[in-house]
Amino acid sequence: MIKNRIKVLRAERDWTQEELAQRVGVSRQAIISIEKYKYTPSLELAFTIAKVFQVAITDVFAQEAEKDE
Repeated sequence: MIKNRIKVLRAERDWTQEELAQRVGVSRQAIISIEKYKYTPSLELAFTIAKVFQVAITDVFAQEAEKDE
């Protein structure tokens, strides 16, 4: 699973989901889906999100190790 820190980064900047969506060029629903792990963004979108936050992509997204059952 790819974890993200979008909600935290938005809160640090006091941005709403709508504001981030406008800056990135996607719908608010897309941001909601990414934050709730219902949608994994494309690599291009992931880089765009990181660029909007002015951080490295690894500061936004990280792969979580799969747990053995």
